[in-house]
Amino acid sequence: MKYIITLFWGFCIGQAVNYIGSSLTGGSYDFMTATLIGLVSAILIMLIGQAIPKTVHTTSAHEQP
Repeated sequence: MKYIITLFWGFCIGQAVNYIGSSLTGGSYDFMTATLIGLVSAILIMLIGQAIPKTVHTTSAHEQP
């Protein structure tokens, strides 16, 4: 489920960034370009999240090593 949500928000944010960017530069808005950039960015973020090792701390701050 978290992957579907990540792809959804990648799509939405990609559309918004492309729309605002094209408006600021005087370019034209392209739905397919915005979709591809948003979804590829979301997939890259998911891959980076999987590549980062998760650390587990077993001692609390009050315990002496």
